[in-house]
Amino acid sequence: MRASFYTLGCKLNYAETAGMERRFRDRGFDVVPFAEPADVCVVNTCSVTDRADREARQIVRRALRTSPGAFIAVVGCYAQLAPETISSIDGVDLVLGASEKFRLFDYAGDFRKFDVPRIHVGRIDDATDFGPAYSAGADDRTRAYLKVQDGCDFNCAFCTIPLARGGSRSQSVAATVEQARSIAAMGYREVVLTGVNVGDYGKKEGTTLRALLQELEGVEGIERIRVSSIEPNLLTDDLLSYWLSSRKVCRHFHIPLQNGTDGMLRSMRRRYTAEQYRDLIGSIRKADPDAGIGADVIVGFPGETEDVFERNFEFIHALPVSYLHVFTYSERPNTPSIVFPGRIEPRVRFSHSDRLRVLGQMKRSEFGRTQAGSVRPVLIEGTIENNRLSGYTDNYVRVEVPYHPSLENAVAEVRIGPFNGDACEGEIVALRTGGAPILADIPVVNGRNE
Repeated sequence: MRASFYTLGCKLNYAETAGMERRFRDRGFDVVPFAEPADVCVVNTCSVTDRADREARQIVRRALRTSPGAFIAVVGCYAQLAPETISSIDGVDLVLGASEKFRLFDYAGDFRKFDVPRIHVGRIDDATDFGPAYSAGADDRTRAYLKVQDGCDFNCAFCTIPLARGGSRSQSVAATVEQARSIAAMGYREVVLTGVNVGDYGKKEGTTLRALLQELEGVEGIERIRVSSIEPNLLTDDLLSYWLSSRKVCRHFHIPLQNGTDGMLRSMRRRYTAEQYRDLIGSIRKADPDAGIGADVIVGFPGETEDVFERNFEFIHALPVSYLHVFTYSERPNTPSIVFPGRIEPRVRFSHSDRLRVLGQMKRSEFGRTQAGSVRPVLIEGTIENNRLSGYTDNYVRVEVPYHPSLENAVAEVRIGPFNGDACEGEIVALRTGGAPILADIPVVNGRNE
């Protein structure tokens, strides 16, 4: 039988989908691209925004057009939050919630279409299963996303994640290290630690993110460890000191801000002040001026008047971050903020989002230009246009280099050149073997690798 998969949302979802794909392969299924006809179609959904909800419904209908007779299973966050809505789509067979998605084979039987849709969605308070997962596909041997944590206890006013995934829980250090070894054995060089709230790792299990990072550093074959995101109040001085002294943990911090004014942060139920956030970014910059620092920002939250937005804009403008992820606020059912006063008109939200995205691009360009002339390790990925390869530095700058077969999935020392609007030009200085740089066996002509 042929099975296809479609993932919406975050890297955590992608890691979980990859785990599902492996289980299907282990049972003899051929996993095919989603655009091809299949006997079974699994859609792993997101529900962070109303747009994600709409996309989920569109993808289900696309699956039915491509594979009219396929068994359709819809799982994930949107399935947990709106199972009746999903089951009402003609052709859907199975809807599984946060815990149930890890037992898909138990609920699907022999994957013959059901006469009526079946819903298996438990109470979110009962969602205590972890569901180990990592994304390691057959065609990509560069970077793997490893799930180490799930759920969240923070209950921010705008967020559906606690409703969709339940409380915070973590995988053991031992199990995570064993998975990292498996990932390394498959040829991956970098592992990205993912979760809903990675900085909360181990709190209920009696361990810490720092302890996990220390153990992962000892995994042979994994040359780089990247943390997908960490809340500012969880990046302690001790963790930051270790992070910056590590041989393998990337000099890259993705630290959600959401808003740069204290009034909005309180309304959002965030756990820090604007000053605390600014001081944290300043501490990182002082310790490592070249560290890559990204920030999430939500625009259009209730009460964000023009004055509040301008103060937020100026705060972010002055922050020495290297890029932004900008999200336009959307009302989510059953979240506290849905009833907050001061609703912002959609046209204003989108206008403000556009301004911040432009600012984010300016910051990305400025940071790229500051790296010119430096030499940094780059994990070289796949072929791009014009017979060139691209990859990311340890501090998350995208770099392009001329194609050479020995470069694919290699960590290279690269001299960073001019920023071209999307990435920096790069010149190979050396390749690395076993973590130590060696001269690359790549001819260099007129300063360019050829």
